[in-house]
Amino acid sequence: MKQETGPETIGRILSSYEIGRKLRQLRLRKKIALVDLGKHTGLSPSLLSQLENGKMVPTLPTLARIAMVFDVGLEHFFGEKRGRKLFSVIRGQERMRFPERADVPAPAYFFECLTFATQGKGFQAYLAEFPQRAKAGGDEHFHDGTEFLFVLEGSLSLRFQGEDHELRSGDSVLLDSSEPHSYRGLGSKGARAIVVTLPPRI
Repeated sequence: MKQETGPETIGRILSSYEIGRKLRQLRLRKKIALVDLGKHTGLSPSLLSQLENGKMVPTLPTLARIAMVFDVGLEHFFGEKRGRKLFSVIRGQERMRFPERADVPAPAYFFECLTFATQGKGFQAYLAEFPQRAKAGGDEHFHDGTEFLFVLEGSLSLRFQGEDHELRSGDSVLLDSSEPHSYRGLGSKGARAIVVTLPPRI
């Protein structure tokens, strides 16, 4: 299977919102011809036609001008996708690997978002890598909600509420992520794990 380029992946993700279809529905509902919409927006009818047919993806300024004409917010174009049931396939080659923070010379972990193109999922899922790291303080972090981690391979140390816990392949942990916590890889190969974070319950 041919690997997608970055622009192709971005184009596919944006096309899944069906902006052109939503634009056409708004225009027909208001009974506005392409020529008249062009006069209101300052955009050419041919450009508007290409947007409606999905041959072009509008820039945010262009979309904002169109939204103003129809008196809708930008969220109208990025809302639910035809009310379909949640389903999203994320290809391995589409993911990007990021360090814990860009300004840290020796990150405690690297991560890849497993659900980056999925809307309305209610959680975040990551593939995380924890390189071998000497014990060090000051790298604890916290965030609202709940965190679940399942160790795929290797072993790592979890520090939670001042205590260290060693997790090995096959182990999992569920924790209140509003409490300071940190991870560090153990052994020469560190560890790999699936991490899922959920927002706090209302």
